[in-house]
Amino acid sequence: MQVLKQTIFTAIVALLFVNANAQNDAAMQKAFNDSYTQEYYKKYTEAIATISKVNSDDNYETNLRLGWLYYLNKSYTQSQANYQKAVALKPYSVEAKLGLVKPLSVLESWDKVLEQYEEVLKIDAQNYTANYWAGVIYYNRKKYDASIKLFEKLVNLYPFDYDANHMLAWSYLNSGRNNDAKVLFNKALLVKPADTSALAGLGKIK
Repeated sequence: MQVLKQTIFTAIVALLFVNANAQNDAAMQKAFNDSYTQEYYKKYTEAIATISKVNSDDNYETNLRLGWLYYLNKSYTQSQANYQKAVALKPYSVEAKLGLVKPLSVLESWDKVLEQYEEVLKIDAQNYTANYWAGVIYYNRKKYDASIKLFEKLVNLYPFDYDANHMLAWSYLNSGRNNDAKVLFNKALLVKPADTSALAGLGKIK
C-alpha cells in the first residue's frame, strides 16, 4: 500500500510539473509573438515590457531578444548588458556575439567590437561578417598585413564579391602591392561598373 501511495504521489508531482512547463511555454510563446507585433509597429518600449515579464537572468532567448529590442529603442548600454548575458549563457553562440557588436559599434567601443569578431572567428573561421568587419577595423588602423589576411580569405571564399575584392585592393595598394591592387580594382569594377572608389584606387596606381 505504501508503495502504491508513493507511486501515485510521484505521478501527481510529475503531472503538475508537466502542466507548469506547458503553461510557461505558452506564456513565453505569447510574449514573443506579441513582441514581434509591437516591434513591427515600432512600439519598442511595449515590446521590451512584454519580454521583460517572462525574462530571467538564465534565459538565453529572452536576453537575446531584449538586447535587440533595447538596440532598436536606442538604449545601447542596456542592449549591451542583455547581449552580454546571452553571450555568457551560450559562449559558442555566434548570433549573440554578432548581436553584441551592434550596440558596441554605436557606442564606438571598437576594441570590444574587434574582440567579439575575433571570438567569432575562433568558432567560425569562415564567417563572412566577422572576417570582413574585423578586416575593416584593421584597415582603418593601418594594420594592412592583418586586413590583407582576412580579406584574402574572403576573396578565396567569394571570388566575385565586390566588398571583399574592393577592400583587399585598397589593403594591397596601401601595402605597396600595386599590381595586385590593380587586378582587384578591375575585378571590383566588373561587379560595380564605374564604381568611384575602385576608379579612385586605380587612379593612384602609376
